[in-house]
Formats: sequence, C-alpha cells, structure tokens
Amino acid sequence: MAKLILFPVPIGAEDPDTSLPPYNREVLNTCHIFIVENIRTARRNLKRMGYTHPIDDVTFLELNEHTSPLDIGHYLDPIAQGHDIGLMSEAGIPCVADPGNLITDMAQQSGIDILPLVGPSSILLALMASGFNGQNFAFNGYPPIDPQGRLSLIRTLEQRIHRDNQTQIFIEAPYRNDKLLHFLASHLLPDTRICVACDLTLPTQYIRTRHARQWLTAPPQLHKHPTIFLLYK
Repeated sequence: MAKLILFPVPIGAEDPDTSLPPYNREVLNTCHIFIVENIRTARRNLKRMGYTHPIDDVTFLELNEHTSPLDIGHYLDPIAQGHDIGLMSEAGIPCVADPGNLITDMAQQSGIDILPLVGPSSILLALMASGFNGQNFAFNGYPPIDPQGRLSLIRTLEQRIHRDNQTQIFIEAPYRNDKLLHFLASHLLPDTRICVACDLTLPTQYIRTRHARQWLTAPPQLHKHPTIFLLYK
C-alpha cells in the first residue's frame, strides 16, 4: 500500500552517513514524488543523500510559508494511485518547526499510512547534551522580535521552569542569535541556566551550559550559525 514517507535531512553540510541510517537511502530511491519547502535545495539534498533516480524525472510539490492551504488539497492524490510520496524539510526532521505537519494532518484524516524515518533533530540533540530535564520540556518556536513581547515570554518561560520543572527550548533567526543571547543573559535571573547549542553535527559544533550571568562575559559568536537555546534552573 502506498504511503507518506517522512524523510529527515542532514542539519548541515556533514556527510549524510553520519546522521542518516542506510535504510533511509534504500527507501529514498523508491520514491519519485516529494513535498518540499524549496525545490532548489530539495534537489541538492537528494543528490547529497545518494538519490539515484534522475532528478529531472522527479515531481516536486512546494509547501512553505507562501503556500496557501487551499493549494495543497490535491498533494496526496498520487497515493490513491499507488505512488509513495516523500515529505522533506530543509534540514532535520519534517513536521517539527516545519510546515510539513499540514501534510501529515491531511494524511491522518484520510487514513493514509505514514512512515517516519530516523534522522537528526537539532532540538533533541541539544536537549540531550544540555544536562537539563529531558522528561518534561517544551519547544516554543521563535520568540517575539519586539523587546516587550520577548521580555514577557522570557518571564513566562522562567516561571514554567520553576513551577513545572520544565526545560524551555526555542530557536531564533541565525542573524539575531547574538542579540538574543545578550538579551537572555541580561534579563533572566542570574542563576537561571542557559544552554547554547550551535552548529549541531558539524565540525564547528558548540554546546555549552552556563548560568545567565556567565554568558555576559566572552559570549560565543553565533551570528548566522543555526542555534538552539535552552533554559532551565
């Protein structure tokens, strides 16, 4: 029976063999229809992951912030005709901090089988290495850009840390990373801990946990480097 297959993508420019099991490549080469965020990068990622089918014969369907929900209603139609469909993110696993969940929701409502494959998740890799609570945690997406909204969120997250013993995780646009770390270090309670996990799976990987006040001294340069931020007591 045809199905929806969720294909993880390496987080950075690392060798795909270091983060994807061989089985992924076997399944990848059986799929010739893909739902992707960006066709150009999807073609490049397929080649990196060892895809052997002619790329020009592949059907790509785009799903990103510019795609109207009204335009994706037919995306899963080939499954009824016996064709598997692959769902890929730009990096990491699909459907987490990724618009692909709209497709998996459609598949669930239609009774379509879904095959999620193993692959790298920057969120979980950062949590693993942080030393923070891995049994109770929340991913909060992107913080507000405006200072007041950001401060309000930070205060709320800090309350959850102490009230619920819950690790708080979020990401930022890479070009705003340095400003965010300074903001956190300046506005959190001095003993609240911040873990900074940058360039995960790459040779330049950097993962450190320190108290907020310690990050004010000699902070790392995070500008344009994909980074996960975690907060805990």
